[in-house]
Amino acid sequence: MAQDDAGRRAQGRAEAQQAIAAVVVTGGAPLDARAVAAVPDGAYVIAADGGLDHARAAGLAPDALVGDLDSVSAAGLAWAHEHATVHTHPADKAATDTELAVARALAVSPRRLILLAGAGDRLDHTIAALGALGAPALDHLEAVEAWWGADHLLVATPDRPVALTDPVGTTFSVLAMHGPVSGVTITGARWPLDDVELLPLVGWGVSNQVAGAVVHVSVSDGVLTVIVPHSQP
Repeated sequence: MAQDDAGRRAQGRAEAQQAIAAVVVTGGAPLDARAVAAVPDGAYVIAADGGLDHARAAGLAPDALVGDLDSVSAAGLAWAHEHATVHTHPADKAATDTELAVARALAVSPRRLILLAGAGDRLDHTIAALGALGAPALDHLEAVEAWWGADHLLVATPDRPVALTDPVGTTFSVLAMHGPVSGVTITGARWPLDDVELLPLVGWGVSNQVAGAVVHVSVSDGVLTVIVPHSQP
């Protein structure tokens, strides 16, 4: 009964908070304080499997737990059954826990999606998790971003340009992580770009610098990932 009550409370909160940011916390490593500070008030927090333990250690209280539950701790799972909705998936599945958590996030109709992860996760998990941010199902959101450790990532699409307001001299990179991107235009940077095409994972857009009050990044086709590393030269 307690689990059912918790599920109804969480579901009611999700419905009441539609159009507010959804936050997905993945497993792998503890969260950086900068990532935790980026969680908006009232956000709907979803833990992807072992991400629940990292979320709770950082002071977050996930509203939902999603995954095959092979990495969440026993204590964390018990907490989730008491305080959140638990969506269990079989181990033999065609999607990662992060992808499943992102799908659950979309179910609450957020305006923003924020992915939080601690640095140090497996390389294949890292690539797959960041790849999930380029899914076409996210195209309608006002903002899609991630904190990987203390590195900040923002995802630009034709209908979702990115604006950076970091201090002058801040290093940032743009990478076509989800296929070719055309019409890449960058203003306010040390090395501006004007309607160029970037092929997947080429170095042309790496290590640019903020040169003005605002850096504007836009594309005409494709998905472009803007990365602001925490470790600045």
